[in-house]
Order: sequence, then structure tokens, then C-alpha cells
Amino acid sequence: MLIDLQLHSTYSDGYLTPRELAKFADGKKIKIASLTDHNTVGGAEEFRRACKEFKIKPITGVELYAKLKSKRFNLLWYNFDDKNPELHAFLRNIQTRRRAQVRRILKKLVGLGLKIKINKVLDKYNHYVPLNRVVDDIWSVSANRAKIKRDLKNKRPREEEIVGAYFYNKKIGRLHETRVDIKRVLELRKKIGGQLVLNHPGRDNRLERNFLMTIKKLGIDGIEVLSPHHSIGAVMYAQFMAEEIGFIMSGGSDFHLEEGENRPVQSSLEYFKIDSKHLKGIKKIIG
Repeated sequence: MLIDLQLHSTYSDGYLTPRELAKFADGKKIKIASLTDHNTVGGAEEFRRACKEFKIKPITGVELYAKLKSKRFNLLWYNFDDKNPELHAFLRNIQTRRRAQVRRILKKLVGLGLKIKINKVLDKYNHYVPLNRVVDDIWSVSANRAKIKRDLKNKRPREEEIVGAYFYNKKIGRLHETRVDIKRVLELRKKIGGQLVLNHPGRDNRLERNFLMTIKKLGIDGIEVLSPHHSIGAVMYAQFMAEEIGFIMSGGSDFHLEEGENRPVQSSLEYFKIDSKHLKGIKKIIG
């Protein structure tokens, strides 16, 4: 059975609404799906309704940026009570911190000559402020396009190049994700339930045995084994570590958008499938 437990919508940094995303998943023959927007469950109810329409089983989800001492990593959280007021206060705090960080960088970019109506840009995003779509807003202004092309000496810069030049530039200021201590997440989980999964650990070099054993002891339930961010070697090693340590094996496409422009490969889902039969313990999440 095809599943996808990492999808993103317009409520964070995806480009499809939750309903459009459910329709897209249906077109890919996905039977169980989770909307895992960054730091928000704002699209959860719309996604659930749409999944019912398309006969997809929805799994409540969210993606968080976490930390454990000096370690930085991402977590996917499934099957929790998304109506809980304490959860919403927790997420709102993260969202507010993120907004302040993006505002700080945008002010510096205005000082460098980019034309940005900061409040107008930020007011478009009531939940997570998505860097990719903020870049789209900046790029939409013709004067900004001309300046960016000059600065980067590139007539067709990709989003990653623009982000690197203006948001991850030490001379301007680096935009850091708003991370929360894993112990805070675990304490909240005691109240609202669910399963916590370390996502795309191969991409983030988080497959070290000691680290995985530490987070398992703390209470993390699983790791994402199948991910388009992983090499085949990372998939095999993640599978091995999951078996050895006793993690649930999970999988997700991390879908945000299709490329467009008639490109042959529109997204990882053109070549990447997640079959639940390859994921030991996944029934603890998908039922």
C-alpha cells in the first residue's frame, strides 16, 4: 500500500492548499497521507475533509525543528490531539519567533537596496513564514530581479542561490530555524499523545549510533527510512539502525510542489514510492 507521511501545504512552505494536496496524493495512488506543515496544524482540518473526499486515510501531523544540546534535527509528530490549547500556544510561540527572525533579515535586505514592503509580505503568512515564498515575493518586483541578477551574476538564479546569497550570508545575517528543546516536545507529548519520528536523518547526518540510541532512550518512536533525501546507502543504513535499536520505520516524500516548465521530472514522486510493506512497525502510526 502506498503511503506518504511527509507533505507540505500553503500553511507552511508548500505550494498546494491542503485540498489540492489531497487531490494530488490521490492522483499518485497514495492511500494514507499526513500533512506535516512546519510548526502549524492550521491546515489539518481542511486536509482531513479533503482526504475523506478522496478516500485517503489522513494521519494528523506536524514537522518541528528540534535540538538536543548541540545537535540540530527535524522531528515529525503524528496522531496527537491537534485541538489541544497548550499545543497551539506552543506552536504560536515558535511562529512568533520565526516571524521576528525573518523580519530582521528583511530589514537588512531593504538596507542593501531591495524593494520589500516588509509588513505586506509578512502579513500574507499567518502561520509559518516560508522562506521559499518570501523569496518569490521579493523576486516578483522587477527592480529586485534586476538587482539579484547583478549581485549573483546570473540571469536565471535558482531559489537556492537567492536564499544562500541573502538569507544565509554571514555578512548580512544568517536566518536560523526556530528550534525547540526536545525535552519540551516530549513533555507536551505526554499530554496530547502521538508518535515522534526523526525525519530524513541521512540528509542531516543524524544516523550516528550514539545519537540514535540517546533519542530512543528519551522517547523518540521512529526514524524516517524512506526519503528522497537519502542515498540508497543511507536507506539501507537507516533500516539497519532502526531494526537494531527498535525504531518504527517511516517514510515521506517531503513534497512541496511540482517543478513546472514541462520538465520531465516534476517531483520526487515521479520516481520515488513509499510502500508500507517495507516499513517495520509502521502500523503503530497508520493503524
